[in-house]
Amino acid sequence: MFLGSHSPRLDDKGRLTLPAKFRDELEGGLVITKGQERCLYVFPMAEFTRISESLRTAPVTAKALRDYSRVFFSSAADDVADRQGRITIPAPLRTYAGLTRECVVNGANTRVEIWDAQRWQTYLDSQEESFAELSEEVLPGVI
Repeated sequence: MFLGSHSPRLDDKGRLTLPAKFRDELEGGLVITKGQERCLYVFPMAEFTRISESLRTAPVTAKALRDYSRVFFSSAADDVADRQGRITIPAPLRTYAGLTRECVVNGANTRVEIWDAQRWQTYLDSQEESFAELSEEVLPGVI
């Protein structure tokens, strides 16, 4: 499980240092792909494989599935962190997420999200007020 928020910097070569607490779960390889709201998703290889299997067994006749799968898989890149815990984010994914130097890396349960720091702050500010209200809809009877 990935938890917490961290603020690494993107270097001139498009590399980002993963938080130390995330590295063990990602050491077997990872996949970076487009996420919603213009962030990037980083999945451990095992989780990406699980998602892939779910999509593989879904009917190809479902247009929404085809559309989602095309974007999801065509933008995906696999990687393995180097000894310093750095991953290289491909240029098209950096452009999609608007990543410059200042980034935010968030734990999001079974995945990691990478955001441009300003975009994350704007998103967070827009969600703060509705957060309490959403718990009743998203987590009824859980919290």
